[in-house]
Amino acid sequence: MSGAAASGTGLTGAGGDGEADGPASGPTASDGTEPGGSASGGSASNGAAPGGDPGGTEHLSVRREGATLVLTLNRPAAKNALSLPMLVGLYDGWLAADEDEEIRSIVLTGAGGAFCAGMDLKALAGRGMEGERYRDRLTADPDLHWKAMLRHHRPRKPVIAAVEGACVAGGTEILQGTDIRVAAESATFGLFEVRRGLFPIGGSTVRLQRQIPRTHALEMLLTGRPYTAREAAAVGLVGQVVPDGEALAKALEIAELVNACGPLAVEAVKASVYATAGMTESDGLAAELERGWPIFATADAKEGARAFAEKRPPVYKRA
Repeated sequence: MSGAAASGTGLTGAGGDGEADGPASGPTASDGTEPGGSASGGSASNGAAPGGDPGGTEHLSVRREGATLVLTLNRPAAKNALSLPMLVGLYDGWLAADEDEEIRSIVLTGAGGAFCAGMDLKALAGRGMEGERYRDRLTADPDLHWKAMLRHHRPRKPVIAAVEGACVAGGTEILQGTDIRVAAESATFGLFEVRRGLFPIGGSTVRLQRQIPRTHALEMLLTGRPYTAREAAAVGLVGQVVPDGEALAKALEIAELVNACGPLAVEAVKASVYATAGMTESDGLAAELERGWPIFATADAKEGARAFAEKRPPVYKRA
């Protein structure tokens, strides 16, 4: 499919078919907002309300594991190719996690042995029954798809990716918006857009070279070839490789380590890392002091020191 994909959304591009080797990574950008910009959603249609109910959609499952919110891309018949119901559920999940002070981390994974095979623009356009009820959400907020894909939105809580199977095109693009990444042994990665005469507009020409060495970023971007999990780990795209079927368990294990830490400290550290990434060293160090010093004055900081002295687990209250 080419041409306008949905009225009022600014979406154009070639249609994906949900196959792991070919869907486009995403529609053309609606603006150049940087991550961490406006996070306001449009008015709800018949789907989940923005920032409210994290109950998910037919293509995005949500569940809680203690203090972790688990978001599962749930369209296995299409290798979890991104659809409008999935994107609406994702964005609502990011907002709900940040608004729920009991949630301390987020895990993103996929159902049916795949992570995400990229963008399905036919489904994204809301053409067909599965997307129709969400069309108003995209019309009300034409930037919703980019926020869902973490291009124009950065959750306050840490996001851990658990990758099994295909994580290609738009899957690799959304992966770059996560903070910690675990891959199963047989997981595959890649940015296939140039092989289809397309552009990886989900942020990869900007983000990838900041996350892995430029020579590896350019090889991935310009060849469009698939990468194994071991190759992805070797260049730094993922942090750990585990046996097949164990990525989610490992991600939840990491989430529990995060959850045991002081939430104010964790969120401030994450914010500092991203805020200072483009600064000079002197500016970054100054910004770090500005963000970090207030943490030492919190009740949680005092509780951490007291718990250490008393040889017991700390009880943090986000205060």
